[in-house]
Amino acid sequence: MNMSMSDEPASPITLHRILVANRGEIACRIARTAAHLGLITIAVYSDADRGARHVRMADEAYRLGAAPAVDSYLDIDRILDVARRARADAIHPGYGFLSENAEFARRCVAAGFVFIGPPAAAILAMGSKSASKAAMARVGVPVAPGYHGDDQSLERLRAEAERAGFPLIVKASAGGGGKGMQVVYSIADVDAALASAQRLARTAFGDTRLLLERYFARARHVEVQVFADMHGEVVTLFDRDCSVQRRHQKIIEEAPAPGLRADVRAAMSSAAITAARTVGYVGAGTVEFLVDEQQHFYFMEMNTRLQVEHPVTEFITGVDLVEWQIRVARGERLGEAPMARVDAPRGAAIEARVYAEDPAQDYLPSVGRITHLEWPRAADGLRLDVGFEGGDEVSSFYDPMLGKIIAWGGSRAAAIGVLRRGLADLEITGVLTNRALLASVLADEEFLRANVATDFLRVRAAHLAFGEAAPTDEDLVLAALWYTTRDRGIEAPWQDTRGWRLGAAPRSAWRFGERLVTVEAGSPTTICRIAGREFAASVLASGAWFDVELAGRRVRAHMVEVGSQLHVFANGGHAALRLALTEDALDVEAVAEEGSLKTPLPGTVVALHVSEGQRVPRGAALVTVEAMKMEHTLTAPHAGIVGRVLVGVADRVPADAVLLELAPACATSA
Repeated sequence: MNMSMSDEPASPITLHRILVANRGEIACRIARTAAHLGLITIAVYSDADRGARHVRMADEAYRLGAAPAVDSYLDIDRILDVARRARADAIHPGYGFLSENAEFARRCVAAGFVFIGPPAAAILAMGSKSASKAAMARVGVPVAPGYHGDDQSLERLRAEAERAGFPLIVKASAGGGGKGMQVVYSIADVDAALASAQRLARTAFGDTRLLLERYFARARHVEVQVFADMHGEVVTLFDRDCSVQRRHQKIIEEAPAPGLRADVRAAMSSAAITAARTVGYVGAGTVEFLVDEQQHFYFMEMNTRLQVEHPVTEFITGVDLVEWQIRVARGERLGEAPMARVDAPRGAAIEARVYAEDPAQDYLPSVGRITHLEWPRAADGLRLDVGFEGGDEVSSFYDPMLGKIIAWGGSRAAAIGVLRRGLADLEITGVLTNRALLASVLADEEFLRANVATDFLRVRAAHLAFGEAAPTDEDLVLAALWYTTRDRGIEAPWQDTRGWRLGAAPRSAWRFGERLVTVEAGSPTTICRIAGREFAASVLASGAWFDVELAGRRVRAHMVEVGSQLHVFANGGHAALRLALTEDALDVEAVAEEGSLKTPLPGTVVALHVSEGQRVPRGAALVTVEAMKMEHTLTAPHAGIVGRVLVGVADRVPADAVLLELAPACATSA
C-alpha cells in the first residue's frame, strides 16, 4: 500500500476505497468509473459545495473546510486527514487544484495511500515550465524561443522580454489552464502584465515564477495523449486540437487533430513518448505543442494529469482513461489494455465546455442559483460529463465550468453535427452561459473547414454570437399565445371568454418591453399581430411543452416560467421575456448611484490602480477584482476625479458592492 507508482510492484495492489480530491464534473466523472469497477468513492467538499452534485453522487462525502480553495481543496493536511478517517486506499487528484502538486503526490504515498497519478519526481520535473523546456531541449524535443530562467527579478524579465521580441506571452511557470497568462505586444505593457501574472500565479499555484515565450498568433494548440505503466511501457493515444480558446483556456477540443500531415503527427507522437520516458512518467498525461502555419511544432508543457478534454480521446479509442489510471495504479500492464491494440482512431470526436459566463462582457463569470437546467439527452454518439443540475449554486470561488457535451461521428463533420444538436437542446436559466458562442463556432464556415488557430475567436468575432440572439417576432408570438392559454385547461384561444367583444372575435394584447403582440382568437385559426406582421396560428398542445402551427410550420417550444420571466426555448435558441403588465408601471428599476463604481460579481480586490483625488481619463484602470480564478479590471466609465476609495487590497466584496466614487470632471470644476 505504501508504494510509489514508480516502484515495481511484486503483485497487483488491491483497491477498494478511492478518495477523489476534487469537485465538479471531474469528481462526478471519476465516481462513475469507480462505481463501474465496484469501488467505493469518497467525495470531499467545501462549505460552498455542501449540496453539490459530486457530493450527491459519491458513496460517502466529508467536509474539508471553508469555501476558499486554500482552506479546502488546496489544503493537503485536511485532505490526508479525511482520507485517513474515511479509510481510503487511494487518492485520485482529478485535474486542477493539487493534481500537479509534487508535494501532494509525495505526501499521499508517504501517508500510505496509492496516488492515482504519476510519481512525484515526474510531476516535479514537468511542474516548472522553464525547467521542463530546458530538459526537453536537451533530449531533442523542439521548444519555442523565450526565457525560462531562475532569475525572476523585474529587470531580468524586462530585459529578456525585449530580447525575445513581441508579441510575447507571459505564463506562470508552475501553472496550467491558462491561469495568469498575459499576451504583451510592446515593452510599455510588460510591467503590468508581469504584475498581473504574478498575482494570479500566487493565488492559483502558490508560486510566482514566470516564463516568457514568443507568441505565435496563428499557431494551433495540438496535444498528444500519453499513457505509461510501472513496467516501462509508454504508448500514445493520438492527438487532439484545442485551438479554440478564450482567455487562453480551451472551450472546444477535438480528436484527432484535423489536417495534420502524417509525418508531423508521427513526429509529435515520438516527441511525446520521449518526453514521458525522460521523466519516468507513469499514468495518463498530455504533452502539449504549438504548431505554426508551416506545421513546425514546439513543446509547450506536459500536463501531468488527466485532461479536461480526455473524453474525445476515449470516444475515438474506446478506452476508459480513468479506468486505466486506476488499473495502472494497481500495477497492471498496458500490454493487457485495449489501448495497446488501437492502431488508428475510430471516427472523430468533439467536445464543448459549457461555462457560466457572459462572453459579451469579456467572459465575465456568471454566479448564482441555476433555476432551470436541462442537459441534452445522452445517446449513442452524445456524452455528458457534467457537474451541475437545476437548483445548484454557481459559486464565485471556483472555475465556472458547468460541464461538457461530447459528440462522436464517423467523420469530423458528423461529430460536429451531433454536437450542434446537443447544444441546441441545452436549456439553462439563472446564470448566463457561453452556449450561443459555442453553437456559432460550430456553425462557422472557417471552423467547418478546420481553418482554426488560437486567435480564432478574435479573428472570427464578427461572424460569431457572443450572446443569445434578441427575441424574434416568432418568440414573442409564442409567448403571447402561451400566456393566452396557460393554466386554464383551455386547449384553444377561442374557448376563452376573456377579451370577448360583441360581434367580433375575442382579442387580447401582450406587451414585452416596447413590443406589443395582439392575439385575436378564432376557430380554427388564431391571428397574431406584431409590428405590422401577421401570423396565423393553431395551438395543438398547451403546457410546458407548447405545440403550435405557426404560419404553416409546426413549432415545438419549451416554456419555462421563472419568477417574472418567461423563457422560450425553441428552434435551438433561448429568449428571455418579461411580460409588462399595467401594474408594472409602479415598478422602479434599481440603478447604480451616480458617480459610484460597482463590481458586477463577488470576488477579492487584488489591485487598486488609483488613489483619492486622482484625475483619470475615460477607460483608465481603477480596481482589479479576482473572481473564479480570473482577474477583472473595472475601468472609468468617464473622465473624472476619484473620490472616496471604499475598499482595500485583499478585501472580499459581494456583487454590486460600491468600490469607489468617481466624480465627473465637469462636476468638480464648478
